[in-house]
Amino acid sequence: MGELTSRDRFRSMYEHREADRIPVTDGPWGTTIERWHREGMPEGAWYVDFFGLDKVATISVDNGPRWESELIEETDDYTIVRTSWGVTLKNWKHIASTPEYLDFRVKDARSWLDAKRRMTPDPDRVDWAALERDYPRWEADGWWIQAHLWFGFDITHSWFVGTETVLFAMLEEPEWCREMFEHELDVCLALFDQVLAKGYRPHVATWPDDMGYKHNQFFSIDTYRKVLKPVHARAIEWAHRNGMFAHLHSCGDVNPFVPELLEIGLDALNPLEVKAGMDPIALKRAYGDRLVLHGGINAVLWDDFDAIAEEMRRVIPVVKQGGGYIFSSDHSVPDSVSLENFRRIVELAKSLGSYEG
Repeated sequence: MGELTSRDRFRSMYEHREADRIPVTDGPWGTTIERWHREGMPEGAWYVDFFGLDKVATISVDNGPRWESELIEETDDYTIVRTSWGVTLKNWKHIASTPEYLDFRVKDARSWLDAKRRMTPDPDRVDWAALERDYPRWEADGWWIQAHLWFGFDITHSWFVGTETVLFAMLEEPEWCREMFEHELDVCLALFDQVLAKGYRPHVATWPDDMGYKHNQFFSIDTYRKVLKPVHARAIEWAHRNGMFAHLHSCGDVNPFVPELLEIGLDALNPLEVKAGMDPIALKRAYGDRLVLHGGINAVLWDDFDAIAEEMRRVIPVVKQGGGYIFSSDHSVPDSVSLENFRRIVELAKSLGSYEG
């Protein structure tokens, strides 16, 4: 078998077939990219080309309330901004971290109604010029193209309303939470229907919805079934109806949710966060014939090549069997990982992930 395109490799994995090798992909932090430039990656170089990773394109749309963004404060070290989703955030400039959430414009069901009125599927919420420019190249060069949906618990608690507010509301005001999740998805899908109508064809619909943390989940299975699962099911049904696979990104320990997700037809799950309690080998043995596993390589070990190489040699030969596996870290690539270590990790992943020879 000759070398395949990224699209060929990903499709093989989603169809649980072996290819020339597993797809190899990952997402470094901004500070990781800065480090790699200091260590020899040319300025202007795209890390995907530089390391020979598989090529993935993302189509996104804007389904938010579109309040005016504002820079509130800027120093040499940080910025404080108010986003178009009404959230006031403090971000460090040269240190990779999650933002500090200072305030939320939507605080309750009443203030939500103002946001909801502003969230409409207007055509100018799609970057048509970028699609017209880039899509032919993606198609011609065999990229894997994903439609990036934006809805659900994770988006609502972390980018819109606030964690504490949403978690209390899921128990005390579930109808409000369900309305937010549903409307976010409604607008998102209406915009992607416009994208599809113009002939742009993503291969997979993917969305982030972090539902766990270390060895636990943000809410119970019962709450998931009542409030969030029906919305996930709608997204999956839409993807399948339009000829796409469905891929969920959910950090943390989401082991109890996996059977629930399979029941509604989910095709793929990442990042399989090992340090939170996700075991890629156990998941492969339990669900590997039905679920594409993406990730599961402990990011904590990536700054020690001998340690990560030992882990990769333990995990990859098992999870790649019969297809259904995409290589990446179990979160993202931290700035503790040198350019040389990442280069060696990519080479080893391709070698261990080969189905030939």
